[in-house]
Amino acid sequence: MSQIAQPAAPTKAPPLLDVRDLKVAFHQNGETSLAVKGVSFAIHKGETVALVGESGSGKSVSALSILKLLPYPSASHPGGAVLFDGTDLIGAEDKALRAVRGNKITMIFQEPMSSLNPLHTIERQIGEVMQIHRGLSGKAARERTLELLAQVGIREPEKRLGSYPHQLSGGQRQRVMIAMALANEPELLIADEPTTALDVTVQAQILELLKRLQAERDMGLLFITHDLGIVRRIADRVCVMYRGEIVETGPTADIFANPQHNYTKHLLAAEPKGRPPAANGNAPLVMEGRDVKVWFPVRTGLLRRVTDHVKAVDGIDVAVRAGQTVGVVGESGSGKTTLGLALCRMIASKGEICFDGQRIDDQPTRAMRDYRDRIQIVFQDPYGSLSPRMPIADIVAEGLQVHQRGLSAAERDARVVSALEEVGLDPATRFRYPHEFSGGQRQRIAIARAMVLNPRFVMLDEPTSALDMSVQAQVVDLLRDLQRRHDLAYLFISHDLKVVRALANEVIVMRAGQVVERGPAEEIFERPKTDYTKALMAAAFRIETTATAGVSQ
Repeated sequence: MSQIAQPAAPTKAPPLLDVRDLKVAFHQNGETSLAVKGVSFAIHKGETVALVGESGSGKSVSALSILKLLPYPSASHPGGAVLFDGTDLIGAEDKALRAVRGNKITMIFQEPMSSLNPLHTIERQIGEVMQIHRGLSGKAARERTLELLAQVGIREPEKRLGSYPHQLSGGQRQRVMIAMALANEPELLIADEPTTALDVTVQAQILELLKRLQAERDMGLLFITHDLGIVRRIADRVCVMYRGEIVETGPTADIFANPQHNYTKHLLAAEPKGRPPAANGNAPLVMEGRDVKVWFPVRTGLLRRVTDHVKAVDGIDVAVRAGQTVGVVGESGSGKTTLGLALCRMIASKGEICFDGQRIDDQPTRAMRDYRDRIQIVFQDPYGSLSPRMPIADIVAEGLQVHQRGLSAAERDARVVSALEEVGLDPATRFRYPHEFSGGQRQRIAIARAMVLNPRFVMLDEPTSALDMSVQAQVVDLLRDLQRRHDLAYLFISHDLKVVRALANEVIVMRAGQVVERGPAEEIFERPKTDYTKALMAAAFRIETTATAGVSQ
């Protein structure tokens, strides 16, 4: 009896990008190290795949390999293939690669300020991409540039054509990068940590923008990040990388609901935990500011007369007590860091500033040297705040040489050893240089540099924003432990509200140089009163992709 022919099962379209057993090696000083060890993943049209892992996992190296953007010949591919539309890009000639780069596959990098040319206007930079790949110039390029800027949400794009990168906010610069990446309507977009340095509200806007543009164009999207909160909102599938290998992969919902690998479980659990010690209203005031103002003059005309002021900090009161933390939150440009620098007397200001009961706002620069050892700052970027030419021992001891000159070399070294041990670093590594340490270790070194002087007040300016999630949690635990041991007063400046919640007793919400809302941390987080604070909370804890009330782009 003859069989009835069954209809053939529909075949799935081949992937847009197919990475097969990719290996990446680096060669230095006669030695070879394997940074990527046989990575495989695929992306289909209209699909978002997230490549997730901490610094050093190999995710960015894998992404750069797709377009062969690594520093060759010090980098090589001892194995594997990257198939795009059926063509192996690893073995492709330069001419074939140039036809793909910036045209069919484009890339958004993590730091737009370093990716954009500071000497060229926005119009020229976007126009250059279209001129190289499409031959557009003049009026046609200008019209297309305006169209792209409008698509990515730049307000009044005509006024931005002549702007330079430094004249734009972080969110606007990232939007310009997206406009450049989309100029030639690519089939695949690679986004390498595109929201890491952005405020939570801007981050939510950028994620919404990417998803909308992807849906409109049916693009494939490779999204590289260490933040699993973002992955949950944007990705269809997740590939978790650890030490150059993909240790787990699957649909996003499955990975979050039922992670299998211990490293995936570790990443999902890596959020700052715990709460600050209970506030004590009777603790001594360490740092206090009353009606603090920092106004920058705006000079115009031939004679450069002052015609207006930028009110970076406009009449703010702040009080930080021993053993407690005041968190200052707000978007970039809100005046958070300017307020902290004014309290530390690093910039000129008006209003009363008292430290340990003594007014310091009227102290001359020379007199302020007597206070500097007790007022310390930990900066945002551990890469830029440590001298690359000095060993760690000298970096940590530098303050002692200035403020405690009576110490012998042996006593200084003992203090350095003690400070490094206190922040969880092996003192035996003190003769190494900063580049030999990870980002988290460098931030611990920066904290040790401050702690070695036994300060009373520490301004922490975004100290965790450049770090992986698990390292953030470790640094938060360290800061809380140091505060408890030394009764330190912290002014903690951040746009990461999860970190602020884990550290702060009181929260000040700033916008455009003014206080929008202030109060005990639990009250601000649980029952925010103003629309602006509610918008910040929504963006931080749910990464909502709706436009938030009054939040600037």
